[in-house]
Amino acid sequence: MNIKEVKIIDIPSTEDSRGILSSIEQNQDVPFNIKRVFYIHQIKGSRGGHALINTDQLLLPLCGHFKVKVYDSQHSKVFILNDITKGLYIPRLIFLEMFDFSENAVCMVLANSKYNKKKYLRSLEEFKSYIDKVGK
Repeated sequence: MNIKEVKIIDIPSTEDSRGILSSIEQNQDVPFNIKRVFYIHQIKGSRGGHALINTDQLLLPLCGHFKVKVYDSQHSKVFILNDITKGLYIPRLIFLEMFDFSENAVCMVLANSKYNKKKYLRSLEEFKSYIDKVGK
């Protein structure tokens, strides 16, 4: 994958006198089937520090704000997530680091695969080595 594929996705939202309703549908609002949903909260430090071999993700800042640095073995870019109606799409084989979490930050993640610890590249060195082997 290429860093150019990492992008902010607008979450469809409808507002009326009662408030705002935002919804996400697989293969429509996100470019994949949703197989797993999890969230990170009461965050004490940085998160991520890995790439996923077979998983695409959408990161959503449900509360507060944080930064995400993505890297494709040649280029990097930092995104600030602070709007609940905007998610960050990260395709497989993009290394990510999450940091600078606000005290109340909550990050929800939608993923297109179930958790498999064998499909994680848990260091930048391991990621670069894997990319060199598969000829990205």
